[in-house]
Amino acid sequence: MICTSVPQALAGIPDGATLMVGGFGLVGIPENLILGLRETGVKNLTVISNNCGVDDWGLGLLLENRQIRKMVASYVGENKEFERQYLSGELEVELVPQGTLAERIRAGGAGIPAFYTPAGVGTPIAEGRETRVFNGKEYLLELGLKADYALVKAWRGDGLGNLQYRRTARNFNPMMAAAGRVTIAEVEQLVDIGAIDPDQVHTPSIYVQRIIQCDHHEKRIERRTVRKGAEL
Repeated sequence: MICTSVPQALAGIPDGATLMVGGFGLVGIPENLILGLRETGVKNLTVISNNCGVDDWGLGLLLENRQIRKMVASYVGENKEFERQYLSGELEVELVPQGTLAERIRAGGAGIPAFYTPAGVGTPIAEGRETRVFNGKEYLLELGLKADYALVKAWRGDGLGNLQYRRTARNFNPMMAAAGRVTIAEVEQLVDIGAIDPDQVHTPSIYVQRIIQCDHHEKRIERRTVRKGAEL
């Protein structure tokens, strides 16, 4: 369905929903959908994302508004409010190695309930959990991840919901699009059906239930690192 407003795209997301939110750092995040979600006021959300934005942008806005109950992520080091809520017991956190998080999402979208990985074996992550030895090496059982809703960002999309991503946005968005029961895609360009070369379709329309074209905000940099110029 082509949506004409962000509220229409987000309609029906209830309190307590599990969401996957695409992006890597601040790149490829569905910023307009996140802003719209803040306006809905839905709360007690479980959010699965590589990270949790920064204090004033991305998922950090939902944290600031006390809408997230639990965060499943691999990196959270750029958000002071995240740290404060976690240390105070306001926020439940499940930290997952980045590769494991990606594979758990991919497995969920592929209908694979669980898989074994060597990541985390011998660490506190593995305490009390199932392990198994293959070819003399120990592996940890990890469960696939699925979500009630997946919010993703793409460069281009057509009226059927076929999506094409650019560069870093291809990290988590495509696999999350497949793992959401309802996938809502925010695109920079909504093009005619057939305008995207079939070889360039990264997410087929079968995975996308709602699509909306939104203006792109300024490109944010999560952590700016500069090097002093050589002295003349």
